[in-house]
Amino acid sequence: MILKRIARVISAFFSPYYIAFVSFLILFIFSYLRIMPLQYKFIVLGVVYGFTILIPQLTIFIFRKMNGYTVDDMAQRKQRYVSLFLYLISYVFCLIIMRRLSIPWYMTGIIFTVLILMTACLILNLRWRISEHMAGAGATIGGLVAFSMLFGYNPLWWLCILILVTGIVGSARIVLGHHSLGEILAGFIVGIASSFMVLHPFYNDLLRFLLF
Repeated sequence: MILKRIARVISAFFSPYYIAFVSFLILFIFSYLRIMPLQYKFIVLGVVYGFTILIPQLTIFIFRKMNGYTVDDMAQRKQRYVSLFLYLISYVFCLIIMRRLSIPWYMTGIIFTVLILMTACLILNLRWRISEHMAGAGATIGGLVAFSMLFGYNPLWWLCILILVTGIVGSARIVLGHHSLGEILAGFIVGIASSFMVLHPFYNDLLRFLLF
């Protein structure tokens, strides 16, 4: 019982829906981007928070109240599709606004990565319920490695911490009975692949050329 309570806390704390905002927060605190004007940071963080956390959660809350669903009901497969779809729409608008604000590609690439990740999860979950938590963890690790290649820094310590956290989150999802080991590993692989597809320097340049 205690183990399951701890697992629930871990799952809630490391929600995959917070990835984009936390990634930007880390960039503005621990990377050279900390030298950017405070007003610029607040604008970017405000846009990211609004469109990746506040608006989708608000729309999901309204959807839940309109249909009389409980929080547990929203965990069911059909309702999870609705949640993912609402997040997907909000991320599309976030990406459009960030491009309108001429925010550098290596930052909008984070939003684009999560957008691809959510699309992959939405499609794969039609046949197989992969772990979105692990997809988020995989995307974070992949993003860390990709940014280290892009900006030329050693990510060893951060990588060790993230791998440890990923193992803890994956274990928590298995303890709660939400996923099998195969679904955990599949989610992790999808997350890493999504990050490298967008944030790796080679693909980064290719996507910029094709899309913008």
